[in-house]
Amino acid sequence: MFSLPSARSLLAACRPAAWTSPLSVFTPSLSSASLVFARGRHQLAPRSVKFLKRHKGVLPIPVGGSTKGTTLAYGEWGIRVKGNGMRITAKQLKSADDALRRKIKAIKGAKVYMRVFPDIPVCIKGNETRMGKGKGSFEFWATRVAPGRVLFELGGAPIREELAREALRLACDKLPTRMEFIDSKAPPRLGNMILAPEIPADADPAKTIELSA
Repeated sequence: MFSLPSARSLLAACRPAAWTSPLSVFTPSLSSASLVFARGRHQLAPRSVKFLKRHKGVLPIPVGGSTKGTTLAYGEWGIRVKGNGMRITAKQLKSADDALRRKIKAIKGAKVYMRVFPDIPVCIKGNETRMGKGKGSFEFWATRVAPGRVLFELGGAPIREELAREALRLACDKLPTRMEFIDSKAPPRLGNMILAPEIPADADPAKTIELSA
């Protein structure tokens, strides 16, 4: 007879082994990380992140006077944030992008440029949850946009202004904040203030008045 050090070891020795399916040999094992980060081509999500949970953060405010991202860079027409800054989800951006593509599908060579990308994970714990027990589970991807940030641009082919306005209006209906229609000649925006181009000191006042009129 063999000796067992305790009753727990005796029960472990008498317990039958766990049954394993013969199909498990041919089924590849999927780790939890691969399940979390798996995404389709139609989804707006990062390919990989180091940490799935992140602090809530604050909306960016251009207090230093930066106007980066407030003018068009790729297309002829676009929309930018006119109201307050907002956290926009990947679902809202995808809905706006789909509305734009459906409207300009008939124009050959027309392209939609998305200037922002949802790379911030949002975790929701619930309203009726007591304090403690860690952070909530991952829910969706989002991005933070500041006032004056350009979100979408239309280009790639000549597009009439009437059609561009209608297409971008449909996209604005999918977004949670106020937007404004701009073209390639629109001046940059700093928060709620539009920065007009500076007039050189040696400019002729008469010509300046004629141009402004």
